[in-house]
Amino acid sequence: MTVDRPANGSSANRVSTVEARITTEVVTSVEGMRALQPDYEQLYPLSPNLLPFARQEWHLAWCAHFLKRSALVNQHPLFCVMRGAAGECVAIFPLLRTVRHIGTFRFVTLSLIGPDRGLTEMRDPLIRPGCERPAVRALHEVLRQYPDWDWIQWSGISTLLAQAVSYESAAQWHEPRDDYLLDLPGSWQEFRAGLRRNIRESLRHCYNSLRRDGHEFEFVVARERSDVRAALTRFLELHARRAEMSWGTPHPNRFDSAAKQAFLYDVCDRLAQRDAVRVFQLRIAGQIVASRLAFVIGDSLYLYYSGFDPAWARYSVMTTTVAEAIKYAIGAGLRTLNLSPTAEQSKLRWRPRLVEFPCLIVRRELLSSRLKYQAYRVTRTAALSAMGSRLREMLRTHPPH
Repeated sequence: MTVDRPANGSSANRVSTVEARITTEVVTSVEGMRALQPDYEQLYPLSPNLLPFARQEWHLAWCAHFLKRSALVNQHPLFCVMRGAAGECVAIFPLLRTVRHIGTFRFVTLSLIGPDRGLTEMRDPLIRPGCERPAVRALHEVLRQYPDWDWIQWSGISTLLAQAVSYESAAQWHEPRDDYLLDLPGSWQEFRAGLRRNIRESLRHCYNSLRRDGHEFEFVVARERSDVRAALTRFLELHARRAEMSWGTPHPNRFDSAAKQAFLYDVCDRLAQRDAVRVFQLRIAGQIVASRLAFVIGDSLYLYYSGFDPAWARYSVMTTTVAEAIKYAIGAGLRTLNLSPTAEQSKLRWRPRLVEFPCLIVRRELLSSRLKYQAYRVTRTAALSAMGSRLREMLRTHPPH
């Protein structure tokens, strides 16, 4: 596919003149995904994507634990790997092809890998800067060989990629995912000085309240493979305890099944081999009372899920753990700290900057695809409404204590 530079040269998605031709390889098996390691390694230092969810380890672990193979839902990888004229990898689109049967309808959808409940928080692929538009164009050429898909769901992708997708197709924009990023200065003192006065007072209270009651804490960081696995066991206990709290901000248990827990152990073991995992822990009187799982990707720290013992909530042990994690990141010379999506006061208090990750739907223009998409939306809306009604009834008959 030949790529031309826009005439005005002013587009945010301008195509570099070095991108003369792109060839594409399509991978449809897990074995083929493993063979892509050199391509992943080539893109890691070039792509601005600093999310753990774009790593090969995440994709392999996800497929190992969550691929569905049933009469109603059947999934398999559809990875599209783009290479330039010299054979260099310029993009990896880790697509997932899903076939669903709902009544008499057969739906075939494409999405970036990781359509799960809250585990893969954003799904931006790896793309060499400046190659967004030619890569998307090449992707559309490839998808012409797969004429049975009805729509593509792009969830939580970069603005540049979203613009390229919208430029190359009739995309429907949906509510973006809001991510929150801290730009780290050279010292904790400088960072703390930039906080609001009430937050500085809150931090002082966190540390002083423990000291006043005779408690000394130890900040423990697990990063070796064996240490990470042991720390994850306690993390899961504390994460579940936090979810069971009947007061405070509700937090669902994201790891409430054996499959999700097995996935977490697996993906963290894979990433720990890269020294990319950190489990931040607060230990008091020999017991871990708070834990925050995090990933180091490039020069950024991504804070994932957390948990704490409600018995220590009055000491704000989770706030102390995050503060110590920020100190750790600054001390390690990292440039950014990602607080992860969703606008919670516990994140906004640190005064992060907002980064939007757009969500788009690209639907085939066939009448059958349009009808299927509308039918799917109606069915999904009805299912969510019924689920909400059942939940409200459960809360009415069995209120939390």
